[in-house]
Amino acid sequence: MGRRRLGFWRRLTVAIVKPSMLALTRSDWQGLDRVPADGGVILVGNHLSHADPLVMAHFVHDAGRWPQFLGKESLFAVPLMGRALRRLRQIPVKRGTVDAAKALDAAIAAVDAGDAVIIYPEGTTTREPELWPMRGRTGVARLWWETGAPVVPVAMWGPQRIFDPRTRKFRPRPRTPVSVIAGPPVDLSGYRDDGEPLSAAAMHEITDLVMTRVRDLLADLRGESPPPLWSPDGVSEAGKDEPR
Repeated sequence: MGRRRLGFWRRLTVAIVKPSMLALTRSDWQGLDRVPADGGVILVGNHLSHADPLVMAHFVHDAGRWPQFLGKESLFAVPLMGRALRRLRQIPVKRGTVDAAKALDAAIAAVDAGDAVIIYPEGTTTREPELWPMRGRTGVARLWWETGAPVVPVAMWGPQRIFDPRTRKFRPRPRTPVSVIAGPPVDLSGYRDDGEPLSAAAMHEITDLVMTRVRDLLADLRGESPPPLWSPDGVSEAGKDEPR
């Protein structure tokens, strides 16, 4: 499902937010055609900054889709904000509780209905000192297994110039450069070949594969070599001494 039938609240949001983003950022979009025009899709991104969702939403909207995020449940508890987020078809996540499974069920339903669901497997902004992705959680593997939808890796660079989580400084300057690139869908078909249920080990393999694709796309955007693969605690060797 594209964005042809947005309804009043979503059209109003676009009318307010998009001009603001055009004034605040100078966008460089790559791979818009890799976001399917229709049908359920799982978009997997790196998480640099609290400004990421606005930039990602702008990118996905320009690709012709309506962005649906899995967001912190606490945001939905704020009276006006929570009502707005629900009207905009966002998905609350109550992390660290049994209710987190309900968010996955809601995400599965959204993808099965033909929507574009955005997931940040890191679960929080990266703790890596140079802002490379951390190891992801396995929700993306579960979501793919239940839906069979294409998994499209997406990397971004630039939102940290608006809000840098390392310094916690908010700097909303006009025309801040932001870049987003979508890669080809990750081929996960081999995990269905044996007809067996998805094991815990396979879920971690899938998640690491997808996050490695995101990391490599980010390396292309930055023009830098990525760090080594993640250690078991989810942080690369470069970030192991950083406070968590």
